[in-house]
Amino acid sequence: MGTRRVVTGHSPAGKAVVASDTIVDPVTTPFSPGRESYTLWGGDVAPRFPDDGSKPPFSMFFPPVGGFRFGLFVLPPDRTPVDLAGVDVDAAMQAYDAAMPGLASYMEPGSPGMHTTDTIDYEYVVSGRCILELDDGVTVELRPGDTVVQNGTRHAWRNPFDEPCTLVLVLIGAQRAH
Repeated sequence: MGTRRVVTGHSPAGKAVVASDTIVDPVTTPFSPGRESYTLWGGDVAPRFPDDGSKPPFSMFFPPVGGFRFGLFVLPPDRTPVDLAGVDVDAAMQAYDAAMPGLASYMEPGSPGMHTTDTIDYEYVVSGRCILELDDGVTVELRPGDTVVQNGTRHAWRNPFDEPCTLVLVLIGAQRAH
């Protein structure tokens, strides 16, 4: 399944137009069945308009300073079974890294799911519930309608509940004070 992305732009005369209307398929991995990531829009530099509505180029999953990303994230229940029988693990990892370049390098091997990025993240829970885990085991339960503003903090997403949790994400590349 995918999600519809309608992009507006400007005609040569400066009028608002629908530049594209497409379905964006999720990035999935056999390592986490039910997890879906949709990178809907983004760029490595601040956007400019008027424009033709073309998707700006970007190179890595997380944006650099001045860059941005917009997407959806579906977090399945933690107890979703993983069956790697018949999966070519190396090929699956290469495909995942090609679709979400650099994401895996931010994950802490000794603390599954924990990661820290140089971004300000805005997350909005659309459906389901999840747990935001921070340093020292601090956790916050999030429900539909809740928002999170993360300022470059170390964190992980958990879903100990029975249904998937869908979040809208906006990531903005930022500089650390030190």
